[in-house]
Amino acid sequence: MSSEKSPGKFQKNTSGKRLSGIIANDYLTLHRRASEGAFVVWIAIIVPAELFNGFENVVYAVPESHAALCAGKGAGRILCEKAEGSGYSTDLCSYARIDIGTAFDGGKDSPTFGLPRPNLLVSNNNNCSLLVKWFDVYHRAWNVPHLVLDIPFCYEDQKESDFRYIMEQFGTLIRTIEEMSGQKFDIEKARESVKLSSEALKEWKRFLSFAAHRPSGITAFDSFVQMAPILTSRGSRQLLDHYRMLADETEEQVKSGIFPVPDEKYRLLWDNIAPWHQLRKMSGRLADLGANITSASYTYCIGALEGRYDPYMFDGGDPLAWLARLQNFSVCPHGLNLRGKAMKEVIAKNAIDGVIFASNRSCKVYSLMQMDQMRHIREELGIPCIMIDVDHADVRKYSEETAFTRLEALLEMIESRRAQ
Repeated sequence: MSSEKSPGKFQKNTSGKRLSGIIANDYLTLHRRASEGAFVVWIAIIVPAELFNGFENVVYAVPESHAALCAGKGAGRILCEKAEGSGYSTDLCSYARIDIGTAFDGGKDSPTFGLPRPNLLVSNNNNCSLLVKWFDVYHRAWNVPHLVLDIPFCYEDQKESDFRYIMEQFGTLIRTIEEMSGQKFDIEKARESVKLSSEALKEWKRFLSFAAHRPSGITAFDSFVQMAPILTSRGSRQLLDHYRMLADETEEQVKSGIFPVPDEKYRLLWDNIAPWHQLRKMSGRLADLGANITSASYTYCIGALEGRYDPYMFDGGDPLAWLARLQNFSVCPHGLNLRGKAMKEVIAKNAIDGVIFASNRSCKVYSLMQMDQMRHIREELGIPCIMIDVDHADVRKYSEETAFTRLEALLEMIESRRAQ
């Protein structure tokens, strides 16, 4: 196995190269199938994409994932400005502005030439407070039906009444697609799709587990980038095979003594969405300081139940039940206690020295509780913490030097704690 990573550099290894091919193929296939008459659904990231594999010819697109890709490829600013030029406020989420700027300009400046026009919009209201309004923009402009999954927030384990409520809405979604597309839902196809996703998420957790090694076998930047096919290839054999190879490859690197930050002195945790426009710069500058963001709440929550780390595995039963139970896997719909529970487990598991709370100008839901959570981590665990200002996709709302002044202060706090 080969690796091109060297200290202080954010370069693609074999898995990175394979990932690029997967993402390119996923978007090409999406456009091709749409042009050939497939029924196109635009969804929020938590909407259960495996469900669509229960139909013969339904494809899905994820505007949030597309916006992240645009930001990572350096197109975020120009696409935001297009939306702003049409009257959309700079205070709106940069994902929304990127996507709106793309959609209403025919896909220009998008690395994927935008997304094919949807037949149905499906949003939810638990993970992103803006998504319903964002998708309503397209509903009004294109007269496309918009179905909203009303998913209750959680401050404890999912309630039975909430579970039944979600299952009822899945039934509505299935009937809506059947009526609009003329296709019948096959639950056995959905079951196979869910089985593949469950096994893939198990391999994902195995990949993340190498953050516990000293030095860490991964960086959070690796996990940010490698989460992409979870959004574009859900429920596919391709996803399972990729994550199995990714975990195998990472294990081999660790055994061979190949580490992204071999002189690792500081093990950090990132709390918020990835700063897509800064992945390479931030990774390199931190590595030069001997610092590695090994873990991130944005990625360690994937595939787990509320406030947990380990994957929630499919038992082979009702695939819709598995999907409904996981509707609150992400951090955003969690109360403070659940967020803290998961973070404390990861801090202990991965021997975290310090936590970076990234106050995100675009994601109020994610950022809302950070001050309280930071206080709890400091007081209960004695772990040094800082807060930096960031925007996950709009580079204009981020100051690299201000952020690194605070990051360097965090490293000094860690050293001071060690000296005590």
